[in-house]
Formats: sequence, structure tokens, C-alpha cells
Amino acid sequence: MNILLNPWTWYVAGPLIGLMVPVLLLLGNKVFGISATLQQVCAACIPANITFFRYDWKKDSWNLYFAAGIIIGGFIATYFLSAPGQVNISAATTAVLRQEGVKDFNGMLPQDIFSISQLFTVRGFIFTVVGGFLVGFGTRYAGGCTSGHAIMGLSSLQWPSVVATACFMIGGFVMTWFILPYLLQL
Repeated sequence: MNILLNPWTWYVAGPLIGLMVPVLLLLGNKVFGISATLQQVCAACIPANITFFRYDWKKDSWNLYFAAGIIIGGFIATYFLSAPGQVNISAATTAVLRQEGVKDFNGMLPQDIFSISQLFTVRGFIFTVVGGFLVGFGTRYAGGCTSGHAIMGLSSLQWPSVVATACFMIGGFVMTWFILPYLLQL
């Protein structure tokens, strides 16, 4: 049971995630990615006559089960399989974040930024609401999410996925080094 309570190293978790690509392709030519699930949920639940939601969402209903499994797995991992205490992140990262005013590292997300009480501050609103909107918009604009492009698209040698993944990485570096320090000062 101890193997489930501790984080897995990259050279175990990475190949397991990577093995999802051939497994999904062999089990019915399925594509790995999670962003299309929102479109499927909206197509199933919203009885509007919107062109974007008019398609046979039932033929890819396996993706809904996959997304439900992620949610259930996250719940089980958080409430039954997580080791107590602080998540180990690098000392250099902790030092930089402390310099920027982030002090509460209880759990996966800094509570100084990501909490219900912080949601009603300018900084919390920008990180949670504006950031969430930008992630959703970027996912739709890029034609898929980071997992779909970086895991499935790159492994199947799709040029749009190479471009999208490069843009994701460049955006992450720009955010981390140039924008995040200013947002943390709010």
C-alpha cells in the first residue's frame, strides 16, 4: 500500500502515461485528450440548437467514462491515498515564492493564492477566473489540451501538435519568468 501513498518518479509515471497512446489506438483508434469531454457534456446536456454542439456525442462516450474515472481517481487519491504533510517542491522554488509573498504551502496549491477566501481578491480572481478562462480559450483555439497535443499528438507525429506544444512551453516560460512575478505582487 505504501507504493500508492508516495509520488511516483518520472521514469515510472511518464512511461505509464505514454503507454496510454498505443493502448487507446489499439483498442479502437481512440485519441487521448480530455478537452473534448466538455463539448460532449454540453452536447448531451444543453438542448440548444447550437452548431458546435450538434453532433453524435454518443459515439465517443468512452471519453466521458475516462473523464469520470479521472475525477473519481482524483477524489480517491486525495482523500484516501495521499500522504499527510507538505508536498515536496524544490527548495529554490519555495524560496522564490516566499520572496514573492507566497507563504502557505499546505497541500498541492499555495493557499495564499488558490483558496475560496483568495478568490475574492484581485490576485485570486486573476489566477482562478481569468487564468481558467485563458486556459479554456487556449485549449479551444489550439484544437486540444496540453495532454492531447503533447502526449497523443507528438507521439503520432502530428505537425500541429508540435506547434501547439512549443507554444504551450513558450507561454509557460513567459508566464513564469515575466508575468507571474508581477501578479504575485498584487
